[in-house]
Amino acid sequence: MSEDTPTEGQAALPAVFNFAQHLLSENAARPEKTAFIDDHGALSYGQLDERVRRVAASLRSLGLRREERVLLLMHDCCDWPVSFLGAMYAGLVPVAVNTLLTADDYAYMLEHSRAQAVLVSGALLPALTAAMTKSDHEVTKVVVSHPAAPLHPAEVEFEAFVQSHQPMNKPAATGSDDPGFWLYSSGSTGRPKGTVHSHGNPFWTSELYGKGILKLQEDDVCFSAAKLFFAYGLGNGLTFPMAVGATTILMGERPTPDATFKRWLGQVGAVQPTVFYGAPTGFAGMLASPNLPERGDVKLRLVSSAGEALPADLGERFKAHFGVDIVDGIGSTEMLHIFLSNTPQRVRYGTTGWPVPGYTVELRGDDGTAVPDGETGDLYIQGPSAAMMYWGNRAKTRETFQGGWTKSGDKYIRNADGSYTYSGRSDDMLKVSGIYVSPFEVEATLVQHTSVLEAAVIGVPDGEGLTKTKAFVVLKPGAVATSEELKAFVKDKLAPYKYPRQIAFVNELPKTATGKIQRFKLRDQESSGS
Repeated sequence: MSEDTPTEGQAALPAVFNFAQHLLSENAARPEKTAFIDDHGALSYGQLDERVRRVAASLRSLGLRREERVLLLMHDCCDWPVSFLGAMYAGLVPVAVNTLLTADDYAYMLEHSRAQAVLVSGALLPALTAAMTKSDHEVTKVVVSHPAAPLHPAEVEFEAFVQSHQPMNKPAATGSDDPGFWLYSSGSTGRPKGTVHSHGNPFWTSELYGKGILKLQEDDVCFSAAKLFFAYGLGNGLTFPMAVGATTILMGERPTPDATFKRWLGQVGAVQPTVFYGAPTGFAGMLASPNLPERGDVKLRLVSSAGEALPADLGERFKAHFGVDIVDGIGSTEMLHIFLSNTPQRVRYGTTGWPVPGYTVELRGDDGTAVPDGETGDLYIQGPSAAMMYWGNRAKTRETFQGGWTKSGDKYIRNADGSYTYSGRSDDMLKVSGIYVSPFEVEATLVQHTSVLEAAVIGVPDGEGLTKTKAFVVLKPGAVATSEELKAFVKDKLAPYKYPRQIAFVNELPKTATGKIQRFKLRDQESSGS
């Protein structure tokens, strides 16, 4: 298990530290400032403070005790940060879960987390109800935000729940190393892992990345395509903006290009974001949209990307259109947010940038020793925001959290200038003719073709059992291309052995809810012959 101790130059947090109280205290002097805007209205920092403390009191009134879990299954809206911070303020542990999963997934999460209460969006109540029917685990109370239908006696409407008690006067006396919240990892295989983060962890990501790299300001308006239940979205849309007193736009619907543009143009809440957090898949879709706004119609000063490595061509085309660089970085559920990143002042497209100050990264070979510059190695990270453990999974905890280091599962190359280039996931790397081939490198080349929207590359065995590359390609609407044309395109740009031997044209690629391509599903499809 990793030690969440600050590195040299970082002061230790106080023995008693409640992260929710920390954020409320940081904004006590700006009660009239707008904190959050959603599709239903806005919430000032003063209103947020009161509602957080009311939810804390209401949760504790249910008989819930310190460190018991509360499931948070809610679309992004003003009730989300109220619920999340309210639970933390009370010393309870919110378990923020993906809103795109199945009833079976939620049944597993209820049982695994032993959640004693659930805070849920009305639109998601049917999935929760089905999950509770499948599970033997019982919860004390179900609180419903924006109910879509009349509630049952065991359910209570969120606003009534908020108003049922006076604000809690003082926060639970938690420590910075006490469990603060859970996030479930979006693992490529098997059951998701309950990743336990402390009260101190979001403080460090806010200080080191939100303030240190992005240099967010109080007058910023932030908008994240990644939802709050993701580690990336939680920092983008809650902890980072609140750490500096900024305003956040929250969007409940899917981050389609048109939905994103609607917010960029100030058509929600009459404000336009100055900071946007996205992912490569989303940027590709936006740049291909016929409704792409003109440069002068938006107010973006800073754009961030994570989730998958950003192809250089994508970043360059975005910069050419909007005049703003995309600052690409990599983070993980286990490290809570980004630890390796370009910066607004220093962008090198085609790389993930440099270690975020406060974090140490190291590339290791199969024998566990450091690899020299220019060679592919497994990425390990050391920093103060590492998760405490995977709940109830000692084997995976020991495999991932090794002393003070966290094994990311990513492969990288360190360049001569100290920047790092992504080479794919450890389980996605291909060895063709005895040489490592990065699926991402081939994919990034394919999407440079004017007809290609997205691509995914996997390894498939040939007649002799040797691995060859196969590309699954999604063409842009109305575009045409042939397999031979795309093969020649890749051969012209990469070493000949890297070109895909097979190309299949598909309508869409399988992805996680975070937008990551699920190459394992393509591999399973190939092995089954379907």
